[in-house]
Amino acid sequence: MPRNLLSYEEALISVHSQLDVLINVKNTAIVLIDGRAGSGKSRFAGQLADLIFQSEKQLPKLIHMDDLYPGWNGLRAGSSYLNRSILRPIAAGKQADWQVWDWQLGSRGMANEPANGWRSFEGGNLVIVEGCGSVSSASSELADLTIWMESDSSQRKSRFSARDHGQFDSYWGTWSIQENEFYEEEQSGKLCEIWVQN
Repeated sequence: MPRNLLSYEEALISVHSQLDVLINVKNTAIVLIDGRAGSGKSRFAGQLADLIFQSEKQLPKLIHMDDLYPGWNGLRAGSSYLNRSILRPIAAGKQADWQVWDWQLGSRGMANEPANGWRSFEGGNLVIVEGCGSVSSASSELADLTIWMESDSSQRKSRFSARDHGQFDSYWGTWSIQENEFYEEEQSGKLCEIWVQN
């Protein structure tokens, strides 16, 4: 049993309280939110960011792993890209630069944007990263707070399907296999300080 298992509502209150303190003592704090597909990571991250904005009058930098994976077989590669291009530079006090993935074209970049999908972050604000593979043995050493979202498989699959109206249901199995491999190797859940039952 995780040492700190909270309900969704309890976790929002607890994490918000911790971050209110953290962002006033650290220039660029890093929060990672992981969990299997459909566990509620995006919703939790969004609501947490809103709470921080209300209390601190600053909007955290919210980074979605969906923008980093190089396609449906890219969980491990997306995690590595996060560490290499975003977390390590931020932790070293440097500017982070990364290019988002275009799921329609199947390549990095956004041709309809002037910067072709490049993003940058110079620090000085709370960073929240959410998505499968955000917590690894490497990233956990750079983070100030790590959170694991837990939910049973039937609920997760239902949420996954509803989110995109069943458009990507055929990828559920492919993604689940990658999750199994990644989480067995990295032990992401055990690395997290807070577990959220959703």
